[in-house]
Amino acid sequence: MDRSTFSESWHRVADQRISLRVGVAVRRQFFRGEKWMVVEDPFTNQFFRLRPPAYEFVARLRPDKTVAEVWRECLDKFPDEAPGQGEVIQILAQLYQTNLLQYSMAEDAKELFERHRKRSSKEARARFLQIMFMRIPLIDPDQFLVRTLPIVGKFISAFGAMIWLGLVMYALKLVADDYDSIVQETQGVLAPSNIPLLYAAMVVTKLLHEFGHAYFCRKFGGEVHVMGVMLLVFTPIPYMDATSSWRFRSRWQRMLVAAAGMIVEVFVAGIAVIVWANTGTGTLHSLAYNMIFVASISTVGFNLNPLLRFDGYYMLCDLLETPNLHQRCGQHMRHLCEKYLFKVKQTFSPADKLKEQTWLTTFGILSAIYRVIVFASILLFVADKFLVLGLIMLVVGVITWIIVPVVKLLNYLASSERLERRRLRAFAVSFGIMAVPVVLLWVIPFPSYFRAPGVIESRSWTQVIGETSGFLEEVIATPGSVVEKGQPLLRLRNSELTLAKRQTEARLNELDMRIMLALESNAANLKPLRELKGSVEERLARINTGIDALTVRARMSGTWVAPGAARFAGRWFERGMPIGMLVDESAYEFVATVDQGDADRLFTAPLTEAEVRLFGQVEEVRTIRNIRVVPGEQSQLPSAALGWAAGGEVATKLDDPQGRRAAEPFFRVAGDLAGTGNGLSHGRTGKVRFYTGHEPLLKLWLRRFWQLLQERYQV
Repeated sequence: MDRSTFSESWHRVADQRISLRVGVAVRRQFFRGEKWMVVEDPFTNQFFRLRPPAYEFVARLRPDKTVAEVWRECLDKFPDEAPGQGEVIQILAQLYQTNLLQYSMAEDAKELFERHRKRSSKEARARFLQIMFMRIPLIDPDQFLVRTLPIVGKFISAFGAMIWLGLVMYALKLVADDYDSIVQETQGVLAPSNIPLLYAAMVVTKLLHEFGHAYFCRKFGGEVHVMGVMLLVFTPIPYMDATSSWRFRSRWQRMLVAAAGMIVEVFVAGIAVIVWANTGTGTLHSLAYNMIFVASISTVGFNLNPLLRFDGYYMLCDLLETPNLHQRCGQHMRHLCEKYLFKVKQTFSPADKLKEQTWLTTFGILSAIYRVIVFASILLFVADKFLVLGLIMLVVGVITWIIVPVVKLLNYLASSERLERRRLRAFAVSFGIMAVPVVLLWVIPFPSYFRAPGVIESRSWTQVIGETSGFLEEVIATPGSVVEKGQPLLRLRNSELTLAKRQTEARLNELDMRIMLALESNAANLKPLRELKGSVEERLARINTGIDALTVRARMSGTWVAPGAARFAGRWFERGMPIGMLVDESAYEFVATVDQGDADRLFTAPLTEAEVRLFGQVEEVRTIRNIRVVPGEQSQLPSAALGWAAGGEVATKLDDPQGRRAAEPFFRVAGDLAGTGNGLSHGRTGKVRFYTGHEPLLKLWLRRFWQLLQERYQV
């Protein structure tokens, strides 16, 4: 509040004759050990909190006294505690906005209805702007709650708490016993056939959730007069208004009302776990699992999170005894701007202590960032499923998050009384703050670069494969040693080839004997016998070649690489199956896989050099030069180590057993890697950073956004 004794705007209210409306209820509450007076409007179920000195002023307002007379009376009786003129103006303005004041004039009734109409219209516009969380009130459930409370209320007690705790503990045991099955079943939650059951589970769970709020509120003496439907991301779910719990003097009762929905959800989830664990495949089993899923995700992800204005937020407000935490954060952030940016002297924070000011600042920043993240995530999720609805949400989001705040800011700069003497500075600073980021991000170029995963490859290397099948009998050359071309590396054994050789040789001897007999008795058989002998000799030659190939030799000079070869003794190797490789360690190159999002920067500017960091040696920066870009799109990864199947970051196709076919096409970029040794080895992975000159960040972000639209929505 503005606690200045005198105000330049005092003349606007000094001669007014006003008072609190008839029927307004006043209750005493304590927040952080301080006494407050809570003013309640039963008609609109709205609350307004006043400090005792301020309430002493408001309570003395009469139709037969002016505001100035009442203020002077308070000043005479409570000179040290009476509110100043600035505080009086703020109090009257807020009471007027909440429709708690009335005039002595006959036309005041019309004014009251007009203010109520404007307020209702404003709330309707707010509901429309909050399109993802739109609330539509339908019925008054209070009488139903009153009739059923004698039964339900028995469980809102220590006895009910013991039942709740026992069931939840038993359900947790069942979850622990069959945790793998519960996790595995999540894969089918969003399947089209499961969507009806998922929505049914959500409706039932959320209906019980809202009745939990309502019954707890009624149990402690509150009233619930509104029940309706909330369109949560265009999904209708039930909701109830338990605002009357704000009148409770005990903050623990208020916190219980806020937590009641989650308490009921956890209890329902416990029952669902028991049903799920004791039923087989079927509708009841699936419905129970969906209720478990809904209760756990909604409770942890939304209701318990204080950064969103759901149950966790109101629990935090009651725990800290700080009502309207969101509004107080906004007021405090405005105070910081007025004090440190606009240099306004008569500005006050809603927090008196430095600790609370720090808390409000931190909470305000975190909640704003989190709301933007949640909104963007929901927007992308909806657009993936329903593009038209996503576009509508985008338009509403632009109006809500950009246009409306800008209009409010301009109105505040143009009409705020606190900026009366600092208005020009306020306009200059505000537009400067908006212009500076635009200039920094759009005009000033920043170093531009992008990263890509890749693998080290020797310029000259070859796979060592068996040209014939066989069991590994002996590793002749020691892995890791340097071998010459033609040097034996290992020996395979294939008894079938040995047997086939003996059979073929015996067949060849038989043909020789038959040819000799034909020369003596039947010369007409010589030609076919000789042709048959030729084919057998060719077969024997092929068998001998296969037997020779059982000794695998180096096809080039280089380092013989065969990790774990000693462990493969006796293993069967099919023909063409890789056994190891020969690597020329005199020169290496780094081969990177650049995704399509960065592909445009490969061709807009020549890439002269780049930096590489290898996994396991990130502190050492290496340079690659002579960068070469393969212009065509690739789909086969240079190494399986880059794909998901081997723990890499490139998405691969699920039907590829080798894990080398990329899910999305990429561009292959290679460059000569300076130096040898010192951790360099063929097949080692790392990341390369390509520098592409300088570019304004905003242009880069806009291009990324446009690429996102093209990739996800083919815009």
